Amino acid sequence: SDLGHFDHLVSLFEQGLGLEDAHIGIFTELGILYTKHVPEKVMEHCKVFFSKLNVSKVVRACERARLFKPAVYLYMQDKQADSAVKTMSEHSSAFDNDLFLDAIVKVRNAEIMYKAVSFYLTMHPMLFTRLMEVLEDHVDHSRVVNQLRRTGDWALQLGQAYMKTVQKENLSAVNEALNELYIEDEDYESLRKSIDKFQNFNMIALASKLATHELLEFRRISAYVYRCNKKWSQSIELSKNDRMWKDCIDTANESADEETIEDLLRFFCETSEKECFCAALYTCFSHVRPDVAIELGWLNGYHHFIMPFLVQNMRQTYERLQVLEKRTQPPKEEDAQDQIAQTYGQLGGFGNGMLMLENGGGMGGMPGGMPGGMMPPGQGGIDMSGFGQAGMPNGMPPGGMMPNGMPGGMPPNMSM
Repeated sequence: SDLGHFDHLVSLFEQGLGLEDAHIGIFTELGILYTKHVPEKVMEHCKVFFSKLNVSKVVRACERARLFKPAVYLYMQDKQADSAVKTMSEHSSAFDNDLFLDAIVKVRNAEIMYKAVSFYLTMHPMLFTRLMEVLEDHVDHSRVVNQLRRTGDWALQLGQAYMKTVQKENLSAVNEALNELYIEDEDYESLRKSIDKFQNFNMIALASKLATHELLEFRRISAYVYRCNKKWSQSIELSKNDRMWKDCIDTANESADEETIEDLLRFFCETSEKECFCAALYTCFSHVRPDVAIELGWLNGYHHFIMPFLVQNMRQTYERLQVLEKRTQPPKEEDAQDQIAQTYGQLGGFGNGMLMLENGGGMGGMPGGMPGGMMPPGQGGIDMSGFGQAGMPNGMPPGGMMPNGMPGGMPPNMSM
């Protein structure tokens, strides 16, 4: 079709588009003819008749004709995001930022995302932050940071906003890269905040690096990092060299180590820092032995400076003794009598307010309410069953007679 009257052929195919049940080949071949002879109509034709095209044939024709925008459009409509991204990356004429960002999250091969990172760093650095906003949930941030390092220091600077966004995941590579940027920018406030919130990095290496920094605030951060890692001696030595006495005292107090605190107190005595000596006693009060404070105060003539410590120590000792005396004092006499009465009241013999005699045998205190003090059968007392006569129920004579034959149960020679 490169030779001859191709315009007539195109017109013929265009007339066939309106036929009922037109074959798919008409739409496909017309699209191919457009790529060769009427390229300005390719995009419109693809958009209108996409569902009736053989996409693969038309895409190959577009690529041969170097019509990459229609090719990208067909790839996207056919859900071939990988091919669309590859085409836009390789051919700048087909690149569209919004379309690229829409396609990059749909790719099946994750490696294409990392290639896109390099592509944006090289070709569209000003759009890099927007790309990483889209890829934030789809990429390995440590790998991206390594890519930025390999690209150059300027790439780390470019990705600083992106790394701040993903620092919430507390990744070592991200934390170290940001800390380096803060040191380079001499932004000690941001560095201090980063260390406080995200500590997943080599803290000892950072402290060693900052120990010789020319700025005081960064050396203070070095001492602070040593302190966070319980390297008390290194932290205090750095603070001593910079005459940051408050940092020394706070570190010693946090260590809660009597030997470390005593060494600091002796250092203040040797350097005649009376006020710092007094402040250390106040701050580290709970960890300082009174004999050490008195000894240092006596040897150096700091009687007035140790007096607040002694007063507070005496007050604390007095309060502890008061609590101990209250806890160990004997109970009062009234309380003791009440306790004894309560103990006896809980015994079983006083449960009904009267004594229970087990072998009473007809005494007036017998339970059961029987006349004459008699107990019911089977409940202790004298067993009368042996006195029973034949034919008499329960061993008792008739008519209320007693065994001796006397009426009324009275023995002879007994007067009423």
